[in-house]
Amino acid sequence: MAAFVALRQASRRDASELAILADIASHGFASWLWFADVANGISDTPLERGRLKMSEEEVVGGWRDAVIAEVYGEVAGVAIGHELGEGIGDIEATSAATEPMLALQKTVVGSWFIGSLGVYRHLRGIGIGRTLLEDQIDRADGRPVSLITASDNEAALSLYGRNGFSEAARADAVPLFENSKRHAWVLMTRSVA
Repeated sequence: MAAFVALRQASRRDASELAILADIASHGFASWLWFADVANGISDTPLERGRLKMSEEEVVGGWRDAVIAEVYGEVAGVAIGHELGEGIGDIEATSAATEPMLALQKTVVGSWFIGSLGVYRHLRGIGIGRTLLEDQIDRADGRPVSLITASDNEAALSLYGRNGFSEAARADAVPLFENSKRHAWVLMTRSVA
């Protein structure tokens, strides 16, 4: 672990930072999902909706599942992980865009699943992502660890590969917009050490 990186359990008051970092980690996919609730009148902006989702008490992937990395007196990154339980089999995709990712998740029930790992751009390359990833591996408590990333996210693929993850499966991503860059979702898994 990089000695200058301090990790702490997120609190509910971190919901805004969590929403921003989850959106960064997903390259805007989270905002796209949250925008549906803006259109339905639930919130005024996608990030406001993300903040509300992250502040919920019992939601999987919310503040209770998040670990914050701090450096130089500021929030630098986040990892959001949880055990992927049998209940995922009962979940249905809310849009065509989420179907491929949900199908991949259903293949790794019982693993520790990292739903988001994001670091602010100006703080990348100094070991924060690696420190957060190592912490998630420790939290897995001997279970396999899985995550999904985009096939064109070379920095993430490299980080995960260097830390014992290998590709388990992939599925074509559904384009969000007509001019969206084509890519696949890559399920990566790290077996029990």
